[in-house]
Amino acid sequence: VGERAIILDAQARQLRGSILRMRGEYDAAIAALTASLGEVESVRDGRVRSTARLRAQALTEMSGIDETRGNFGSAESRLRQAITLLEIQYPSAIATSAAKARLAAFLARRGQNEAALSLFAQVVSEIQGRATPRTSLENQLAPYFELLLAEMENNPELVRDFFLATETLVRPGVANTQAVLARELSNGNDEAARLFRQSVTLSRSIESARIEVGRLRALENPDDVAQFRIEAFSSELEQLTADQAATQALLSGYPRYQAVSTEALTIMDLQNTLQPGEAYLKLSEVAGQVYAVFATNTSARAYRVEIDAATLDQRVFDLRNTISTIENGVRLTYPFNVRLAHQLYRELIGPAANDLAGIDHLIFEPDGAMLQLPANLLVTEEVGVIAYEERTGAGSDLFDFSGIAWLGRERAISTALSARGFRDVRNLPRSAASRQYLGFGENAPATGQFRQANFRSGSSDPRCSWPVSFWSVPIPADELYTAQRLIGENVSDVVTGSRFTDTGIIERGDLSDFRILHFATHGLVTQARPDCPPLPALMTSFASDEASDGLLEFSEIFDLKLDADLVILSACDTASAAGIVASAAAGVSGGSSALDGLVRAFVGAGSRTVIASHWPAPDDFDATERLITGVFQSGTSSNLGSSMRAAQIRLMDDAATSHPYYWAGFAIIGDATQSVVRAN
Repeated sequence: VGERAIILDAQARQLRGSILRMRGEYDAAIAALTASLGEVESVRDGRVRSTARLRAQALTEMSGIDETRGNFGSAESRLRQAITLLEIQYPSAIATSAAKARLAAFLARRGQNEAALSLFAQVVSEIQGRATPRTSLENQLAPYFELLLAEMENNPELVRDFFLATETLVRPGVANTQAVLARELSNGNDEAARLFRQSVTLSRSIESARIEVGRLRALENPDDVAQFRIEAFSSELEQLTADQAATQALLSGYPRYQAVSTEALTIMDLQNTLQPGEAYLKLSEVAGQVYAVFATNTSARAYRVEIDAATLDQRVFDLRNTISTIENGVRLTYPFNVRLAHQLYRELIGPAANDLAGIDHLIFEPDGAMLQLPANLLVTEEVGVIAYEERTGAGSDLFDFSGIAWLGRERAISTALSARGFRDVRNLPRSAASRQYLGFGENAPATGQFRQANFRSGSSDPRCSWPVSFWSVPIPADELYTAQRLIGENVSDVVTGSRFTDTGIIERGDLSDFRILHFATHGLVTQARPDCPPLPALMTSFASDEASDGLLEFSEIFDLKLDADLVILSACDTASAAGIVASAAAGVSGGSSALDGLVRAFVGAGSRTVIASHWPAPDDFDATERLITGVFQSGTSSNLGSSMRAAQIRLMDDAATSHPYYWAGFAIIGDATQSVVRAN
């Protein structure tokens, strides 16, 4: 109890020291922080492992004061002491990596660019194989991106380090979704789950061995016993690391592990994946700035986007408001702001615009606000914008956008969840399914017996549920039957009405027999409340058994056994005002939660590629049916990207459906070069 009281007092003094530093009362801050360090070090001579972070934080605070005062030698020394403390007790922790990044940033500020680049690269190397939520390190790594860009003018090869750095910082939405899916995988009973649990155990053992080796090597005068133990633990660490590599190599063949893996990909590996005529555009937000990497199979470049993250948020918000917005509970569409779309194109892609020549397939990995906006509706040329403005100024139809040079008009566009995800999908063998197509949709409205149903939605709290009225406006199955007719009724099936239930799908034993699965149903995301996790789901009919809740939730999707080349989520939001407030369309809509939920769940279940929507699918002018079924009209002669682009162009060229609301909403998440329909 006495030791704990001392540590708590030391923590209080450190907090006081931090407050004093922020107030500019440096002498008082140094006194408080020094006293805090002294108190902690008095407990068992400072050997209490749990106090290492406390001591490191105090040293970091004191270093900041030293730097402000111009005591650069002392500032650097304190930062190095903090690293030593953390490396011994927490060799693989994010806190240790952050401490090294702080020192690297300090060296960069002192003009020691070579040393700073080397230390930053070490940090990236240490964290590239594990999930690192961006918020944990982005402020510390932000100087690295700027330093790399500055040095890249004389050393273009540094684009490799720049790309790897972007790979290590994971969006919070991705980290949250992968944590949920990792728990789901860990609780399984198949070989993938067993290997995953084995990998987790090995990771913990490796961490323990590293800690012990670090502790023993830090001894001032290690005796023979200590030397023996160092050698023993080092040998054990080597064996554990080899076992982990072998385990993860086996795991990499399972789609469910691919969906939760965050291991970074090098730009060389990405370039080896790309084909001639393809380019990969990756956006990354870091500490309020937006960066881009544009790579082909033979070249790569990195740049800072000329607008910051906050400006990008506003641009996307303004564009989306002209596509699909809610006013007084009614969904409205306004004339699309083509001038702003062209401006955003110049800002995001302008530095690489010349490199787009000859590119017929662009793979786009979005970040930040661009998770909510498809890249295909960016406008590449101003001439069409001017013509539109002149035409509408003379009284022409404000909703006629024919003649606009959309980014997606001249090239197919794939959306990537990650560079590794794209590489893995491309390297997977094609589906071995014997049948072509399975469609689900047109749910049966909930009857009286379901009106008291408890819609789980990841929580027992009834406020997390959706009103039963949501089930009363099913999406007609017309597009499912049209697709079935185009593909061939003898190799396909359509499930609707009372047959289309969540438990029915889960219990089917033949899902892996179909190459294409198509869901034409509403998508929901749990209403945002403190106790309601934002879990996405697809609406189904209710089954009579108690296990049914009328929803195919993303954790249930993750556990499905698929062997699909393609899953189509032709889903739309519910028509009611309450539904608009409580939910977002499935797929990419709603930003990262849905993109990292439903789509990643289907990928983990065994789908190579997913088509999903950025906003509620339109039902006027038969636009959605024309678009989705148009994908199948090329038969076996065209790949998915070319077929989608051809269907989109038909809508672009029709004045009635030329607004991006009708043709731009569906994204191909995965690889657009795969075939749509195979010859029977």
